[in-house]
Amino acid sequence: MPAHIELLGGGLTLEQIERVARPPFDDVSLSEVARGRVEAARAVVERAVAENRVVYGLTTGFGALAEVVIPPDRIRELQLNLIRSHAAGVGAPLPRDETRAVTLLRANVLSLGHSGVRPVIIELLLELLNRGVHPVIPERGSVGASGDLAPLSHLALVLLGEGEAFVGLDGPGERLDGGEALRRVGLEPVVLEAKEGLALNNGTQVQTGIGALALLDAERALETADVAGAMSLEALRGTPVPFDEAIQRVRPHPGQAASAARLRALLAGSEIRESHRHGDPRVQDAYSLRCMPQVHGAALNALGYARQVLEVEANSATDNPLIFPEDGRILSGGNFHGQPVAQVLDLLAMACADVGSISERRIARLVDPALSGLPAFLTPEPGVSSGLMMAQIVAAALVTDLKLRATPASTDSIPTGANKEDHVSMGVAAALKARESVRLLQTVLALELLTAAQALEFVKPLRPGLGVRQAYERVRQQVMPLARDRSLSPDIERLERAVRAGAFIGLAREDA
Repeated sequence: MPAHIELLGGGLTLEQIERVARPPFDDVSLSEVARGRVEAARAVVERAVAENRVVYGLTTGFGALAEVVIPPDRIRELQLNLIRSHAAGVGAPLPRDETRAVTLLRANVLSLGHSGVRPVIIELLLELLNRGVHPVIPERGSVGASGDLAPLSHLALVLLGEGEAFVGLDGPGERLDGGEALRRVGLEPVVLEAKEGLALNNGTQVQTGIGALALLDAERALETADVAGAMSLEALRGTPVPFDEAIQRVRPHPGQAASAARLRALLAGSEIRESHRHGDPRVQDAYSLRCMPQVHGAALNALGYARQVLEVEANSATDNPLIFPEDGRILSGGNFHGQPVAQVLDLLAMACADVGSISERRIARLVDPALSGLPAFLTPEPGVSSGLMMAQIVAAALVTDLKLRATPASTDSIPTGANKEDHVSMGVAAALKARESVRLLQTVLALELLTAAQALEFVKPLRPGLGVRQAYERVRQQVMPLARDRSLSPDIERLERAVRAGAFIGLAREDA
């Protein structure tokens, strides 16, 4: 059921972001504590304007035009023109969940009380969420320094009654112009005052919003990777000895220990293991089986670091200049630079590529009779039927896509803004790569689940470990065993949806 979140000016969690971004769509309001901080910062801005002080972004132009002083009677025009001119994004609109995450993060950052906006700006952003108004934000056009200027300007346009928005929480919603979208839900546009346009489009919330949701999906995918790997190990009659706690203890990376513990739990009570405990001539399994804790665990460590950075960024003031009500200072800096976020999202894409790569190697072993001891391509009639031959081929194609997306965006900088912005982060490019990498990994894991479940048909009547048995049953809720050839695409799509929905999360635990 939906819950209520109150913005306190910090402390927003990634899980709360997801609950606002995705069903059940928690509603959000601004706390009185945060309102007080916002009003204090606004008072500093209004004093500066009243005193005709020359302050970047309040009474001057922007970027390379910072030396141009704006007369008081044109300050509203300055802020409006900033948003209109910077709304130059291209490409497909962000999906609804990412748009909602971006909107929430922008409101949360403004609620910290360092941006100098009026509370009405934050409240209108929150009402967009609560009433199902989702600005059309083209996904490309940000270089990730001076913030995500183009996409955030498209978000801001709707507050002004301009731009476009989808309206509705059921389905994609109706696409309307911004003014009509506001009217449809009983909201009024705002007129921007000093600093407010700059506060709305200067920040890292697009890359952070996309990245936060991608990270949460990646964390679930990593747990699914352990499940799929355990299923493959059972089907290939591998040994769980490499997952022994003693081995992990002498190389105590947290992710490695967590992956090994999960694998032990999934494999506990295996009849398959008992059947070949004695007399099996094999000494060691291939790395794709034996080294799952090391590879999956390294990815877990990477995601842990990414989570730390994204949690900090979600609750950070990232526009410029920043207002400090405690002493009345207005300071120009560079918190809008997305390098911390861009780097960890590149790392996230690298982790997905690595986990997808080792998953594909397990699929290859399962379908190869020389390596598996099972029928070729896991069909009862090899030759007449091709079975799951294409599962490995499709996985190989996806892994190549994953490897291409693992090339970092954050090391590529193209100077912009008449060389005032002479080093940029490309954070949104990194975020879009990370999002697609997670989706590709989810599909590769769906292919492994499909293949491993089919392989387990040939190991019956022996039963796998409890967790593997649970995973097998969840696969079979989506896909029937392959008795004769059929199109695999519907099977893959059903399992991909199940992976994305977290169907393979929370299976047998070691302490259960």
